[in-house]
Amino acid sequence: MEAVLDGGFRFENFVVGASNRLAHSAAQRVADAPGAAYNPLFIYGGPGLGKTHLAAALAYHARQAHPGLRVALASAEDVVEELTRAVASGQRDLWAAQYAQVDLLLLDDVQFLTGRRETQSEILRLVNRMQAAGRQLVMTSDRPPSDIPDVDERLTSRLAGGLVVDVGAPDFEMRLAILRNAANERDVRFEPGVLDEVARLAFGNVRELKGALNRLVALQQLEAAPLPARDVPRLLGDAAGARLTPAASSARPVHPPAPTPSAPARPTVHTPNAPARAATPATAQPGATASDRAVSTNTASHTSGDDYAGFLADMTHELETRVERWRITIGEACAYWRNDGYDVRVLERAMQLPSEPDVNGLLATFAAAVEHLRGLEMQAVTLDPAVRGHPAFRNPERVAEAQQLLDRALATAMPLPMPNPTYTRDRLEAGAANQLALKAADAIIDAPGRRYNPLFVHGPSGTGKTHLVHAIASAMLAVRPRAAVACLSAGTFADEFVAAMQEGGVERWRARYRAAEVLVLDDVQQLAEKERTQDELFHLFNVLHERGAQLVFTCDRSPRELRGLADRLRSRFEGGLVVALQAPDRALRERIVRRRLADAGRPIDEALVSYLADRDVRSVRELTGLITRLAAAADLLAVPLDLPLARRELEGTAPLVAASPRVGVRLADGAHDAFFLDAEKVAWEWPSLSDRLPEEWR
Repeated sequence: MEAVLDGGFRFENFVVGASNRLAHSAAQRVADAPGAAYNPLFIYGGPGLGKTHLAAALAYHARQAHPGLRVALASAEDVVEELTRAVASGQRDLWAAQYAQVDLLLLDDVQFLTGRRETQSEILRLVNRMQAAGRQLVMTSDRPPSDIPDVDERLTSRLAGGLVVDVGAPDFEMRLAILRNAANERDVRFEPGVLDEVARLAFGNVRELKGALNRLVALQQLEAAPLPARDVPRLLGDAAGARLTPAASSARPVHPPAPTPSAPARPTVHTPNAPARAATPATAQPGATASDRAVSTNTASHTSGDDYAGFLADMTHELETRVERWRITIGEACAYWRNDGYDVRVLERAMQLPSEPDVNGLLATFAAAVEHLRGLEMQAVTLDPAVRGHPAFRNPERVAEAQQLLDRALATAMPLPMPNPTYTRDRLEAGAANQLALKAADAIIDAPGRRYNPLFVHGPSGTGKTHLVHAIASAMLAVRPRAAVACLSAGTFADEFVAAMQEGGVERWRARYRAAEVLVLDDVQQLAEKERTQDELFHLFNVLHERGAQLVFTCDRSPRELRGLADRLRSRFEGGLVVALQAPDRALRERIVRRRLADAGRPIDEALVSYLADRDVRSVRELTGLITRLAAAADLLAVPLDLPLARRELEGTAPLVAASPRVGVRLADGAHDAFFLDAEKVAWEWPSLSDRLPEEWR
């Protein structure tokens, strides 16, 4: 995955402490000399503790130190899904060849090999081959090899046969160093002691720690003044929980059962001269033909004056023949693929190398990339004929771009769910209860994906979460009408996934959402205990976040309080900005009442506004419901919407009566109640008071 090798994760910005010093030292040693020591290297620890950072830094450093090194990164779920597809299509050998030429393989989340016996057998063979060839294998997991259930003992033995190291929760000094580094990278300054107070709070991992820093940055910008250190526990106490104790700092996280894997993207193989996928298909035959011809030309003889001279001449001739042979092999392959319309510059560059590369591996990789491009183009053209012949489908070095073309075609064929256009930003009133959330929303609208990503908004029902996030999505569409914006509830997201599974269209469903530039998911509490859907969201989160797409979530509680949520998702939610929406304060209630009355074309009765603003309501929805109820009563009785009406309606005093007989009184929606207010069923006037009394009272 190329984004990991862009230098964002390096040893230089990895904070080393007592909890990760051994893992850091081992990773550096492996990066300096892959295959020479600690093979395999197995790193384990809970989510958000730096395993991914360490593995990515290892890969980046190894490529910097060894430019010709071929590096592949994949998750165990990637491997399971790829192997399943390969077996189904009869291409198991292609799958194996994909990894055959890799010098450094990093395999993430190997705990998901649980119960996958066929995949375990292939991984075991791969480990054996890599170790025999002196190639380096690095694995990460949320638990040590011995704790991964239902795994072949032979594979467990191999995994534990190298070096097994753990990364633990950071201590105070390490948390403080991480905070200072993050603040420096963002060029943010705090009052003395602020970061020390944050470091003293009991955050379970680094993502949560950085999420707390995001919250402080947002609060400080909102207040436009430095935050005092004494306010940190109050501002972050709900996010951090109880203060850290020695037991808490050393405790291992509880690991949930490994979920069923889902289908991610293929791993990327990084080689200096080859495209990103390795395989050994039959289409590499042009190279074999050239090689055979080169071998058949090796029949020239020579004469020598003595044995030594003859030996030297033999060696010289053989060397020249071999060099010529591999160049001819690649040249023949260039001609073959060029005639088919494919860009062969990567092969032409290989011909200019001073020494012979791995010709078979190079040609197999090129052929596999071509086959993959053909498959992508076939799918894309089915959805959008206009993309036929696009240059990205003819260049094995542009596989990622070709995949994006397919994703866009899928998104066009299956439009993403749109936000509710009635929920707009200008209709949101600001107050102390929602000011921070609105500030974050405005920052996201101005620069999607750059700040506060993800944004996680939580609060009780009716506080305006849905309105806020739909307003964010609508504002982005107003700026860029053709932007790929997905806005839906988590319940709908889960239902769509189940329907895709039933119809065999999971791949298309995944591609649809992976094409999004903005993903807004409302009410994520609806995903609790839905393990497969959470798996899909986890992978979608990673794909979109790495691409810089904006992610926004809402929930009725904070990530820490949400039960039935996978730790790895919780960790990612808390790694962004988590903000709460509270019940509206009085000032906000007053503004909401004014806005609703004005929107309905009602006169603004200041006494009524003050009365309604003083009422103790728990949410914006409850307040809006009161106004709607009063408006309906006023229309029903044909009286003004004023304070007397509100008091009689809400406090249960004597009900109002209509000022005059009105047959078919006009209701709020313009309809007439033809039954209850019919002239034949209702007596509107009695001239004598005695006529109104019951007979027996007279």
